[in-house]
Amino acid sequence: MKTPLVVIVGRPNVGKSTFFNRLVEKREAIIHDTSGVTRDRHYGEAEWAGKKFTLIDTGGYVPESEDTFEKAIREQVNIAISEADAILFMVDVRTGINPVDTEIAKMLRTSGKRFYLLVNKVDSENYEAAATEFFSLGVEKIYDVSAIAGRKVGDMLDEVTEGFEKISEEETDPRLKIAVVGRPNVGKSSLVNALLGEDRNIVTEIPGTTRDSIHSIIKHYGEEIVLVDTAGLRKKKNVQEGIEFYSSIRTLKTIGECDVAIVMLDAQFGLEKQDQKIIDEVTRWKKGLIIAVNKWDLVEKDSNTAGRFKKAMLEKLGAVNYAEIIFISALTKQRIFKLLEIAKIVQKERGKKIPTNKLNKDLLEEIKKNPPPATSTGREIRIKYITQVGEYYPIFNFFCNYPKQVAENYKRFIENLIRKYYGFKGVPITLSFREK
Repeated sequence: MKTPLVVIVGRPNVGKSTFFNRLVEKREAIIHDTSGVTRDRHYGEAEWAGKKFTLIDTGGYVPESEDTFEKAIREQVNIAISEADAILFMVDVRTGINPVDTEIAKMLRTSGKRFYLLVNKVDSENYEAAATEFFSLGVEKIYDVSAIAGRKVGDMLDEVTEGFEKISEEETDPRLKIAVVGRPNVGKSSLVNALLGEDRNIVTEIPGTTRDSIHSIIKHYGEEIVLVDTAGLRKKKNVQEGIEFYSSIRTLKTIGECDVAIVMLDAQFGLEKQDQKIIDEVTRWKKGLIIAVNKWDLVEKDSNTAGRFKKAMLEKLGAVNYAEIIFISALTKQRIFKLLEIAKIVQKERGKKIPTNKLNKDLLEEIKKNPPPATSTGREIRIKYITQVGEYYPIFNFFCNYPKQVAENYKRFIENLIRKYYGFKGVPITLSFREK
């Protein structure tokens, strides 16, 4: 059954993001008193009286402006309106009717879509009389609400969701979730758009255009994959605006929520320090890791360019040399669908379980040949038994007599052994040493 889609539209700074957050019950959209902060459509799941629906918070609609973002925002709203089952048109009682409100109202009346006029910031009865002026926009009914206080929101939702069907509680979402992360302007939105085949995100030449994380569904050979395009991570000292701060937090949160992260690099710059920090974040969260070197079409190449580039990158990556590396071009769509194939393989590797008897048979033999270095007091360290645990990513328990004395370089040796025998390409491995 299709989940109904409800979209919030309105000019900037009328309180759409605050309202969105109230409905999805979490701090999803960026809230800021600078107008036009929400640039992309932003999706969230909401529920009212047992009925679930998808909510879209759009960028502020600003007609007839040549501003790069405002033109892009207009297109976003048009796309959102064409997709919506119901539209929540929000205005601000404190500022009264604005010419932009009049234009949006006209656009909605001619769209043929079901829409509701929400007069926001009616925080008390004192503002109710002022709300009536919005009847002049040519609507039969207005809903005087307060997004910040929740006033009369329930009554409005009762009417909006009246025709929606109740959805039974679903189990954990089994779909593969891929996060697209990286520094600003490496082509994350272009990649997502190329995979989806539509201008799903705002793409301009200005770095950091995508401030919010955007969820999209892509079908790949009949299988649904959840694709997330995130705000570009900036160096901490550059995160001046509160907006940028929230974006960075959201990117880290997105890494936490995905299964596999595609870290995009710009081929013209190679692996930079900030890229390594993002990769460290992915490994800290124990997520599948794919490094997509974008704009490969702009690099002058000979037969060994990719090989040299990969070798230099692996040297810089050090312990993260298990990452899957692929050279792509979001612009020409070169190898972009191969990314989805690799992501599926990496996710399968994350869930791989090695039987205990096989682990002990293979690894204990190797450990006997190359035992761990003795402790600082000259005591021999003996590893007796190995098991694999961990439901979502591989954790290996090594039972031994002096677990705290196992040297770091020996742990690295063991990790390489595990990868040699069992693969786990693109997957961080956790080693735990315990007393027998």
